[in-house]
Amino acid sequence: QVQLVESGGGLVQAGGSLRLSCTTSGTIFRINTMAWYRQFPGKQRDVIATITSDGSRNYAEAVKGRFTISRDNAKNTVYLQMNSLKPEDTAMYYCNAGVATQLTLPLRYLEVWGQGTLVTVSS
Repeated sequence: QVQLVESGGGLVQAGGSLRLSCTTSGTIFRINTMAWYRQFPGKQRDVIATITSDGSRNYAEAVKGRFTISRDNAKNTVYLQMNSLKPEDTAMYYCNAGVATQLTLPLRYLEVWGQGTLVTVSS
């Protein structure tokens, strides 16, 4: 069973920075796209940053230029560097990954979620 565990959330003042990490455990053959989502209270979970296995990145407009997604393929870990944080960035942040646990032809990827980490930005 594959698990994702986020860390690095917390309370920060507006204008500050946080770095989120998402580590993986379990039997992993390959991971394709990894992503960060966030969810505001009472709202749906929205993608804010994605990174493919070859390093191609995409960002939501709300975080472009402030957040940077990166990954360490050797460690099967994804990061989210968040700079110039705003109170409106306050949310639960979740990581997501497409994980193949064994070699099949074609590869079959399961969508796996972490449990989330809370980021609170004070004004």
